[in-house]
Amino acid sequence: MAGDKDDEIEIPAGRPTINDIARMAEVSKKTVSRVLNKSPFVSADTRAKVEEIIGRTGYSPDPQARGLAFRRSFLVGIIFDNPNPQYVVNMQQGILDGLRGSGYELVIHPCDRRSRSYLTDVRHFVERQKLYGVVMPPSISEDEQLARLLEELKCSYIRIASVPLDRPERMIVSHDRRGGEAAARHLIELGHRRIGFISGPSTFRSSHERRAGLEDGLAAAGLSLSPDHIAEGAYTFDSGVACGTALLSRAERPTAVFCANDEMAAGLLQAARRAGLRVPQDLSVVGFDDFQVATQVWPTLTTLHTPTRDIGRLAALKLFALSDEAEEPEIDEESLVMRLVVRESTGPAPT
Repeated sequence: MAGDKDDEIEIPAGRPTINDIARMAEVSKKTVSRVLNKSPFVSADTRAKVEEIIGRTGYSPDPQARGLAFRRSFLVGIIFDNPNPQYVVNMQQGILDGLRGSGYELVIHPCDRRSRSYLTDVRHFVERQKLYGVVMPPSISEDEQLARLLEELKCSYIRIASVPLDRPERMIVSHDRRGGEAAARHLIELGHRRIGFISGPSTFRSSHERRAGLEDGLAAAGLSLSPDHIAEGAYTFDSGVACGTALLSRAERPTAVFCANDEMAAGLLQAARRAGLRVPQDLSVVGFDDFQVATQVWPTLTTLHTPTRDIGRLAALKLFALSDEAEEPEIDEESLVMRLVVRESTGPAPT
């Protein structure tokens, strides 16, 4: 059609370059590259326009230059040392949600931060897989040496933690402290005054944040956390049983216990049954996470719901944004705050 803008495009003589395609499509060179690599982060109209011009000019990318441009693979890694398998599964599902349609795949690397070879093993993992980027959930996210190693390897990363540890574009903050406060308020409203706490490992910042939140909530009501009512667990069912047995054997046992995760809360329920205590008539129990176990035990657990899968999805999207493959996703911080889910494991304090 006369006057059609597309008909006015001047096709260059000789072999067209990616810069020619960008100029004719009136887009950036990076946008052309995204179209060539089937990135989902291009609008349908822009993709159609670029592909139409590529077809008309007969452009094809230089294989050697393309190889140099993609020294990294289309692989995203998750490095973790979390003892809670359900947390890891939920996080992986969320990351996969964020990768869907991008052409990227997820590879996993469980590790042990206590191992002497841990950092060397991570280095080999990143170099061998030529990772595009890494998601670091807690507690691996709290390791500054690992963050420096990834910087050295020029590997993008996103850290997930209960407090800010890095630049905002590299962080997702889960606000665990607010969850501890919510647990305290709930139990105080039910009339409990002797409230205990089963923490996770002291090496996990989340343990300290959840305890700090509980103490903040107690202090607001003029209460405090007695040293006799605290036990350190390992975020596992067995540690919940052991810690629960110890707390419930105290001469003045707590009437309610906040557990730093659901696995330990399930262990506490077993310890209560062994001690001949009824839940919630004699003892109220609050967990943290709201994973499957929370509705698989009896009585079902009152717990803090954590949006782990949503956090994993956002981590993947933020990872793409670091290299300008996508815009920084808008994050509603309030949507990441834990919310209390009340079930059968909590009730009024015994008289």
